[in-house]
Amino acid sequence: MAVQHYSGSCQCGAIAFELDADLDQVNACNCSRCRRLGWVLSFVPAELVRFTKDGPTTEYLFNQHAISHRFCPTCGIEPYAVGEKDGQTIYAINVNCLDGVDARSLSPKLMDGASY
Repeated sequence: MAVQHYSGSCQCGAIAFELDADLDQVNACNCSRCRRLGWVLSFVPAELVRFTKDGPTTEYLFNQHAISHRFCPTCGIEPYAVGEKDGQTIYAINVNCLDGVDARSLSPKLMDGASY
């Protein structure tokens, strides 16, 4: 699978976005948050993400407060988180929120977030 164009949203649609990503490069993390949410993540540079509905979000910070977990205050779904890597803004997209994508059929690389 190469870089493709995707659309996604929270459950109620107040937050909607489009992005270009390679879903052969997805991750699953075992940190206390990702494990509970069942996240499959695609890390995407900010310039490849475009919000088509930029509804209000609620922020949750934990651990080192380096990643801004953003979720919809209406439906409670967390479609993305945002942070920085090497001075570049990076979105961690919740692949479960992408239209027409079955995140369970992907083969994510396992990340040991529990050790951080």
